[in-house]
Amino acid sequence: MHFQANLRTERVAARLTPEQKRLLQRAAELTGRSLTDFILSSAQEKAEETLRTHRVIELSIRDAEVMMSALLNPPEPSQRLKAAARQYKELVTRD
Repeated sequence: MHFQANLRTERVAARLTPEQKRLLQRAAELTGRSLTDFILSSAQEKAEETLRTHRVIELSIRDAEVMMSALLNPPEPSQRLKAAARQYKELVTRD
């Protein structure tokens, strides 16, 4: 997502060690961005990645619960399924 300067209305403050600032400044220079733009875009990318990962884990847990529930509490077979099973059994047991 592209940041536009005229839409920025919120502030975030952070204290850095001199080493952290040098690291971030060097990376920003290598990408041709200002330190602020580099920090914001990097933080946003990481936040989006974290949210995607959380959603995948959340869906995986929910899917596993649904699957276990279906395995432990299967629905009664329908008449069509019973008929198909009888038909299959007749076909495979013929000599």
